[in-house]
Amino acid sequence: MTRLAIIAAALAISTGLVQAGEQSTFYGPDGRRTGTATTSGNTTTFYDAQGRRAGSATRSGDTTAFYDAQGRRTGTQRENRR
Repeated sequence: MTRLAIIAAALAISTGLVQAGEQSTFYGPDGRRTGTATTSGNTTTFYDAQGRRAGSATRSGDTTAFYDAQGRRTGTQRENRR
């Protein structure tokens, strides 16, 4: 692990960014980190590159509801099962 990765991991843990469940990191075309997503249960929470909450998505049955950073519902998507 590089020194920068160790520092980033420590920062993520200390700020509460790391939660139980899965975590994904997103990178832009220039290789810089653009954000992360953590999943716990049926909810995925998205964070920007500075670690601020950017929004979330919650799945219930065949429907996923999307929320902005303030928790306001911004849309839904229903899975089309054939």
